[in-house]
Amino acid sequence: MAVRRLAEVQPESFSFTEENLAWAKMTIAKYPEGRQASAVVPLLWRAQEQHGWLPEPAIRLVADMLDMPYIRVFENATFYTMFQLKPVGTTAHIQVCGTTPCQLRGAEELVSVCKRRINAHAFEVSGDGRFTWEEVECLGACVNAPMVQVGSDTYEDLTPESFEALIDGFAAGKPPAPGPQSDRKSSEPITGATTLTDPSLYDGSRYRDETAGAAVATDGEPDTSVDPSTTRAAEQNKGRPDDDDEPEAAAARQSGEATAADKGAPSPETVHAADRDRSKTDADPAEGPKVKAPARPKGSPSEKES
Repeated sequence: MAVRRLAEVQPESFSFTEENLAWAKMTIAKYPEGRQASAVVPLLWRAQEQHGWLPEPAIRLVADMLDMPYIRVFENATFYTMFQLKPVGTTAHIQVCGTTPCQLRGAEELVSVCKRRINAHAFEVSGDGRFTWEEVECLGACVNAPMVQVGSDTYEDLTPESFEALIDGFAAGKPPAPGPQSDRKSSEPITGATTLTDPSLYDGSRYRDETAGAAVATDGEPDTSVDPSTTRAAEQNKGRPDDDDEPEAAAARQSGEATAADKGAPSPETVHAADRDRSKTDADPAEGPKVKAPARPKGSPSEKES
């Protein structure tokens, strides 16, 4: 970034108009106590809009209003290239975007127009004092390249011819409306809209037509046997499992028949019979059921030793 310095010739003083002063006080009040410095950029911008460029007295005034050191406000003014630190054209200061998308779409031709119509050098005032220009980085309208910015307004989809007409409009006091200078609306495709081209998709007319068609029978008489809400509910429930759709499965569950998941599992009767057979095997008719003696712990004396 080039070194940015204040202009050598400065006005003696600067003050906001009554309207801008009321706006500045309202803007400062948006921030909590002790955070008024957050309003520094909006106030500097309003001062530049009022004066045409940003003089040193305006920087000092903003610093006093926000209770900031002069150097802090000076740092903001010199850092942001949106602030013009020396006089510019009284009618328009034109910022030509020179970033890659605009370069590919003809930004260099717009710069050539500026050099021929305004001044051979950027920031130099035209012969009548009404115009200046500069080349800047991305202004955020890449899809509408090439484009320029004048103040807060952007002018897009420019050609050398439409750009010259833009300058003529400012010179005559009748600048064109901001935005694309072509036939397209906003940032839609240059060849025209390609999606949502049927208004019935989003204006509600298609839904109204379908509802009216469902409520009228083929003979033209209202069909009272069909409730639209019932029809919608039936459509929403399509594909959901329903026991009424599977009578055989319901009957199988009621009769206790095994399902596919239960195949191979023993029935309760089989389990009880196996338990009875196991008890018979473990019992002796003469001595009664055998009970195993508890295991002796290691190191305990045997019966012979006792």
